[in-house]
Amino acid sequence: MQLLEQGFDMDKKLLTGAEVAQVLQVSKSFAHLMMQRGDLPVVRIGRLVRVRPEDLEKFIEEKASRPVELVS
Repeated sequence: MQLLEQGFDMDKKLLTGAEVAQVLQVSKSFAHLMMQRGDLPVVRIGRLVRVRPEDLEKFIEEKASRPVELVS
């Protein structure tokens, strides 16, 4: 998945929680929860919390390659 294909400006080095939510197609609050829990690596700049595009790409690739665990 390329973020460029989704219209994100890669000259912009860091993604906001809202942008992460848009890419993952989840709510902003869930994206922020994932960032807070450490599911996604974050960059902290003072009070701001951002995600590097390459970390989001890696997260997506890792989740896509995991086999589904079935509970019986």
